Amino acid sequence: MTGLADDRTVVQRILDHIDRRSTDLADQCWREPVANYRSPARLAAELALFRRTPTPFCPSSALAEPGSYIARDVAGVPLLVVRGSDGVVRAFRNACRHRCTQVASGSGCERAFVCRYHGWTYGLDGSLRHVPHEHGFPDLVRSERGLVPVAAAERHGLVYVCQDGSQPIDGALADWPSPIGTAHRVFAFNEQDVAANWKVLAEGFLEGYHIRSTHRDTFYPLQYDNLNVVESFGRNGRIAFPYKRIEKQRALSPAERTADGMLTFVYNLFPNVMVATFPTNLVVVVLEPRAVDCTRMLTWTLTDRQATSSDAGVEVGTARDFVNQGAAEDRAVSLSIQKGLASGANDFFEFGRFEGAITHFHRALHEAVDGAKP
Repeated sequence: MTGLADDRTVVQRILDHIDRRSTDLADQCWREPVANYRSPARLAAELALFRRTPTPFCPSSALAEPGSYIARDVAGVPLLVVRGSDGVVRAFRNACRHRCTQVASGSGCERAFVCRYHGWTYGLDGSLRHVPHEHGFPDLVRSERGLVPVAAAERHGLVYVCQDGSQPIDGALADWPSPIGTAHRVFAFNEQDVAANWKVLAEGFLEGYHIRSTHRDTFYPLQYDNLNVVESFGRNGRIAFPYKRIEKQRALSPAERTADGMLTFVYNLFPNVMVATFPTNLVVVVLEPRAVDCTRMLTWTLTDRQATSSDAGVEVGTARDFVNQGAAEDRAVSLSIQKGLASGANDFFEFGRFEGAITHFHRALHEAVDGAKP
């Protein structure tokens, strides 16, 4: 498919699958070479793709007020993204224009960024505001030595960045029915390094064939094994994981049916970002490759439940903890896969017709990296 169905259509497809004991099937299987998970040259080509592709950097709500910033590496390049005094989000290369010292780290809220080496100071708009003992730099033109900008834009509740500014960023952003609303706020954030290739981690989000085996005591009692609706929109994908309570929708007319609280949607925003919906919250996951066998996983939990309600906080926290249990199970499998890669047992991964979202992911990745279908 090349577009996304509305909720009522998705619910009907799921009910039909339940009745038929079936699931969405891809047209063909896919064999992905194991070498593409182990090759430094392949990873370098993928990182180059990341740098020239507009990709989500963080949720907009992670930069909630003027001066809010996040500094982290993107495709191996240190970037600083900040919300200005005018409310506009801007991105810069995180390097002082004097001697390349990074001017910020982690996240927080500042009125200006001061280089800790010599005190060169930059405004929230990236302009060079102050140089101590400036008379020692007689040829310095401050207006020309601000932080180097990187293209940035806010769409769909996310902040996008693109390091290669050769093309306008706005025209490249995916048009998708984002579940992130203006009321969503950051409930929790987690950052960890996982000793696995980024594609191994991505694949774990994109199929329900493993639900019973991997999540026997977490997701499986609430969900179906190997029952999914798989869709694509451009290079991106969406997979629906229904809950067993979706059976209650049978009693409603088609016009009354809803997917809210009845399933989890996982959106793969090409190439390395996942947005997953849950009844009380949603998560935004960025998979940032650090090496062929190491990925930094950044996870924001968002909720639109009222922060003033203590009961809502407990409910969201409990749901977040439950999702984290399942995520830990997926990570454990990813670590096992990464170790198994060294065994030499397989020349390729065999993705079956149940795993069509993974096939779409790899096909899009091959076309983007290699410039042609494999």
